Amino acid sequence: MALEIIGFDDDKKRISTQQLLQKIYAGLDKGETEFEILSSGHHDIGGPLWSEDKTPLKFTVKNPGQRVGCFGLSGTRIVVNGSAPADAGWLNSGAELVIKGDSGDTTAHCAAGGKIYVAGRVGTRSGSLMKHDPAFPAPQFWVLKNTGSFSFEFMGGGTAIICGVDCENYESVLGDRSCMGMVGGTIYVRGPVKNLPDDVWLLELDDADREFLSHGLPIFLDKIDRRQRLTELTDFGQWKKISAKTYEERRQRHSMRISMREFRLGKWIEGGIFGDVVSDDYNHVAGLVNIGADRLKIPHWQNKAFCAPCEAACPSSIPTQDRINLLRAGKYKEAIELVLHYSPFPGSVCGEVCPNPCMDACTRQYIDLPVSMQELGKLSLEAESPIPQPDSGKKVAIIGGGPGGLSAAWHLRLLGHGATVIEADKEVGGKLRQVIPTDRLPADSLNREIQRVKDIGVAIRTNTPVTRELFNKLQRDFDAVIIASGAHNPVVIPFPGHERLKKGLDFLKAVNNGENPPVGEKVVVIGAGNAGMDTCLGAYAMGAKQVTAIDIQRPAAFKKELDHFERLGGKIEWPVFTEKVDDKGLHTKDGRLIAADTVIISIGERPDLSYVPHEWLTERGMAKVDDCGQLTEAPGIFAIGDTVEPGLLTHAIGHGREAAEYIDEFLAGKPLQAKKKLLQISQECLSKELFRPHNRSRFNFTDATRETSRCISCGTCRDCGMCLEACPEGAIRREDCADGSFEYISDEHICIGCGICSGMCPCGIWGMEQIV
Repeated sequence: MALEIIGFDDDKKRISTQQLLQKIYAGLDKGETEFEILSSGHHDIGGPLWSEDKTPLKFTVKNPGQRVGCFGLSGTRIVVNGSAPADAGWLNSGAELVIKGDSGDTTAHCAAGGKIYVAGRVGTRSGSLMKHDPAFPAPQFWVLKNTGSFSFEFMGGGTAIICGVDCENYESVLGDRSCMGMVGGTIYVRGPVKNLPDDVWLLELDDADREFLSHGLPIFLDKIDRRQRLTELTDFGQWKKISAKTYEERRQRHSMRISMREFRLGKWIEGGIFGDVVSDDYNHVAGLVNIGADRLKIPHWQNKAFCAPCEAACPSSIPTQDRINLLRAGKYKEAIELVLHYSPFPGSVCGEVCPNPCMDACTRQYIDLPVSMQELGKLSLEAESPIPQPDSGKKVAIIGGGPGGLSAAWHLRLLGHGATVIEADKEVGGKLRQVIPTDRLPADSLNREIQRVKDIGVAIRTNTPVTRELFNKLQRDFDAVIIASGAHNPVVIPFPGHERLKKGLDFLKAVNNGENPPVGEKVVVIGAGNAGMDTCLGAYAMGAKQVTAIDIQRPAAFKKELDHFERLGGKIEWPVFTEKVDDKGLHTKDGRLIAADTVIISIGERPDLSYVPHEWLTERGMAKVDDCGQLTEAPGIFAIGDTVEPGLLTHAIGHGREAAEYIDEFLAGKPLQAKKKLLQISQECLSKELFRPHNRSRFNFTDATRETSRCISCGTCRDCGMCLEACPEGAIRREDCADGSFEYISDEHICIGCGICSGMCPCGIWGMEQIV
């Protein structure tokens, strides 16, 4: 008796395919050779299995899943009582598979042996990739009715018999596009056939074919219980045979095509079939590998055509890649002095207080960590000042001695113009000196760099507040004026109790001025931006025990500032909306009380421009300027920094340099045109995989000169010579220029436009121009 296996457990729940197959394996181990299986879509029933004593195996299956009989071996017989889904008989290697119903897609796919009998239809791509190993009997695939489309694709061997029963009204019993790529095997087909490819023959039967069918049809019909169909199926006048053409026969057909030369000389001619849509000289013939104008792509050495991500992100546009290239070339003095052409504060701002957006943009972060811009900035503390150009005789007044005003004065002096800074405070430096805690900005660094500004001849008048009268006098006495007085009027929200608030800017000025403003043990700071974090640190410095910063949105301060505050024990809460402030602390709109002895507000400042005509200002009280920073209502008057829009200290420094350059053109009588910055180089142009990542846990940034090996020099040639060595045609050469620079040149008479130079360049210098 056959071993009965059911695909359900005692609770009538379906078991997994693996569990069902394990039951079959257990039966085989006990010597069972016949199985009756009630399946529920279980896969892979029937193969590859065998008995130790080579006794034939028989499986009778109902409701199988995919791949019934797959990898079936010789000596295995599988009978499916009903239909089967996809992949039945897939890679059959010798088993007999009888399906007493329809079968799904890819039946007999890749079959290499055995026999498959189907009592109905089969789906798409059935019989595809059938094959025959001459060492074993060829596979046979018998189908009572018809196949789906794409049947017998790439068939290489074996025999298929499609009987076409009940298919009289079909256009083709083989579906659409059958036998594509067929190179071997034989297909016997009864009924209409259409859309066969040119690579096969559709032939009449010969005696051997009729003998094969006469022998095989009764066996097939008995297997599927359809013996009554024998008479109609042995009318061999309704049968055809499909056979693949031989290689020589296919080659003969393809040889009828004309050659490319024949096409060019006979068809591609003036007045020919393409003459009305294509213009050509009909004489020049481009080869498969070309030089000169026939190249599909042409390389261009685009040194400095794009700016590096760090330069694009820096508000002062400092080209760090140029500094590092100078260090790499051993030109230390030139490297540390280069930055002074962009900012007079490389040590105190770049090296200490700047949030370094350049590092956030640095390409090296995608390999290990960004290049240490802070340490590079500190290198320039000892740098000698550039020599100013000869005096022009022109004078410019700068209102405000903060970082923006001093930057403008510095660059004006370097351009040869007289620069006088008018400062209301007792010393220049602006918020660098007045607001930023000394633990963030050492006083010695700031003093040294301000002294460097003074030493190149910048005149400074301190304790000089600018009134309307003084402003008018400055207009008369100077050739141009820069408004750089910053924003020093704190913003206060008029909720109940606002008169109790301390203003953050005034508080920080008092702290830095040594006045030791009193605070309670519990302090709440309204505002969690960078200025708010400075206020929080100032509160701790003045003796506060607990400081809480609140904001109506996600804190805008930089992460390192937030982390430093929280390490001190500070708390940050958001979103928090203030209802009122009283002697108990700050009350929120959701009914909470945040207890506080002192509440400080630090949500920004506005500029005081009361010394200029009201019509020169925007509705928000900012200076109304054009794209060149010149006041739209007052030629020769320029405004920078927070008087135009709020920004970072380094924004003001960058604005100061730009204003100096525009004023230089203004004083020369040239029309002012807004300067366009270079586009940032795309990350896709950089070959980052050429750089070896360093162990992040072992970085030591104390020596900035060691960053020369890590900087990728995005957009600027580092003169590594990799393109020269990699070019397969030797088309690239390096040439020194008269000014001490260099360039790489691709010889168009040798270059084949392969693009290897572009792919190998670590800096993205070589660009490939696509020729249309």
